[in-house]
Amino acid sequence: MRTATIKRKTKETDIAVSVNLDGTGASDVATGIGFFDHMLDLLARHSGIDITVKANGDLHVDHHHTTEDVGIALGQAVKQALGDMAGITRYAGVHLPMDETLSRVVIDISGRPVLVFKVEFPRDKIGEFDTELVREWFQAFAMNAGITLHVETLYGENSHHISESCFKGLARALRAAVAIDPRANGAVPSTKGQLGG
Repeated sequence: MRTATIKRKTKETDIAVSVNLDGTGASDVATGIGFFDHMLDLLARHSGIDITVKANGDLHVDHHHTTEDVGIALGQAVKQALGDMAGITRYAGVHLPMDETLSRVVIDISGRPVLVFKVEFPRDKIGEFDTELVREWFQAFAMNAGITLHVETLYGENSHHISESCFKGLARALRAAVAIDPRANGAVPSTKGQLGG
């Protein structure tokens, strides 16, 4: 089983994350931020990755540290669970609709972390959650998972729908990219024979 557990503790947050890349999409998430929990539940369900997140953060300050640090820990967990990445599909891309919104998410599990994030929100907040933190989470996740990730909302009007289409798009792209390609016969999907260099 491709699994990993990461624990991260700073003066700002105390986080424990577990993933199972070959799971059923089960989630057990508690960050203290309702909207963020909702996005992580969607990520698990639509990726087929079992995700557990327990986070205690300085929410009396704001949601920034908790959101970013969960992205760091979850990215590290996915990277660790992937191991040497032998046999994975590696590339995937999806267009994900959410009512009036359409987002495109494209991923390369390359070992070379890059985020291109072309998403605009019509509102600064979704409930109490700052919409600028969506990008912060994607940045932290991509950098620590070691993936090339392009996220673009082609159009949309509702900030909740825009965020949801991005998280669901990532989920579906991850689902395809981490899947084992039966035709690869366990080979690393690179002409160099390794990823990340």
